[in-house]
Amino acid sequence: MKIDNDYLAKRQLKRGTAGWLLLAGLGISYVISGDFAGWNFGIAEAGWGGFLIASILMGVMYMFLVLSLAEMSAAIPAAGGGYSFARQVMGPAGGYLTGLAILIEYALAPAAIVIFIGAATESLLGINGPIVYAIFYAVFIAIHVLGAGEALKTMMVISALAVFAIIATAIALIGNFDVANLFDIAPSADVAGATTFLPFGWHGVWAALPFAMWLFLAVEGVPLAAEEAKDPAKDVPKGIIGAMLFLLVSAALVLFLLAGASGAKMIGASAVPLVDALNAVGNNGLGTVVNVLALAGLIASFFSIIYGYSRLIFALSRAGYLPQFLSLTSKRKTPTWALIVPGVLGFIASLTGEGDLMLAMAVVGATISYALMSLSHILLRIKQPELNRPYKTPGGVVTSAIAFVLSLVALTGVYAFDPRAFNYTIVLYIIGAAYYFFYSKNHLVAKTAQEEFDMIEQAELELEHEL
Repeated sequence: MKIDNDYLAKRQLKRGTAGWLLLAGLGISYVISGDFAGWNFGIAEAGWGGFLIASILMGVMYMFLVLSLAEMSAAIPAAGGGYSFARQVMGPAGGYLTGLAILIEYALAPAAIVIFIGAATESLLGINGPIVYAIFYAVFIAIHVLGAGEALKTMMVISALAVFAIIATAIALIGNFDVANLFDIAPSADVAGATTFLPFGWHGVWAALPFAMWLFLAVEGVPLAAEEAKDPAKDVPKGIIGAMLFLLVSAALVLFLLAGASGAKMIGASAVPLVDALNAVGNNGLGTVVNVLALAGLIASFFSIIYGYSRLIFALSRAGYLPQFLSLTSKRKTPTWALIVPGVLGFIASLTGEGDLMLAMAVVGATISYALMSLSHILLRIKQPELNRPYKTPGGVVTSAIAFVLSLVALTGVYAFDPRAFNYTIVLYIIGAAYYFFYSKNHLVAKTAQEEFDMIEQAELELEHEL
């Protein structure tokens, strides 16, 4: 498909909006709600020791994936993130299939999170349901429409409140830590070889992998802001690595201190583990504060993932994979339709009330994308060794190969926990793939992400010259 400068001029994001600190804040806010609830059900699946192993495996997977993404995002600073990297080395089909997997993750996660927000507002204010979902979608999409800078700064404030709640909880619980509390789940009599450390055996570790992912899920979305970074080659690697390092610390805090202070059995069954842990040690006042700030954590993730899906849909649309009106940007250079249309669809999905199912489906999409993004790093190193790489992944293809293998293991973990979510997501993925092979592959704008990016830069230079 032929395009002109007018096409690209109507599809540009605002450059120079985010430095590395804002990008690190974006990465943290994507994930921060996962520290407040959800992850802890992995303890019920595997016991504390089993969940510790699952968390270490997923921590390694995410850290190695992040290091791979840091290299690719510095070399290919496009708004499509993982989709752009895959497209560069695996062609249009590989790019789309990667982008589709990320899109499933980012489209379903906000719908699930807004259901959890509704539950939180019900406990605090007594209101819940579609009106709450609609208000949150409308308000936060409106903030994004105002501009990327405004959205990212708002997100930083909300995230800071959530981080404060986690740190305050950790400080309050550390004096009550007792190693014996970590192993208060009795070994299952139905599992051969079950021990106090692994009360549900190795199958429990396998089934706990999706819950361990919840401590880091969506941090990979930082490169979606590459086109709005001040210096993408430096800011995106620093931002995503900085976010991941913080998330490793916060994951360790909640994993060790909550169960260590109040017992693994109780934490594994808790809907609000930070609050219940504080109440269990008699710190009810802080528990009430954290209960309120947990809502900030949910809002931070909801808010930032809306940003992420809009940039991904913008990139896929601008490239011709999705309907082209979705990539039109406003005078403030925000992708209005890429914010609104998925928001409406997400609101409709939220009406099912099945937040747990949508989260499990989002994890399936995520693990597929992780495998494809790790593979992209390996292939880029092999096929394009001359590509300018301002940042290079420590360990090279060994690092990304480990991330690739662990992502496939994590994908099977979802099936071990919830076959229904696994099967639904695969069907959805096949339908999305069929859309590309039967229609959108004939409407693409450029052959590679780099070619598209070069065309955009040329259009920007010509536009500046005209002004």
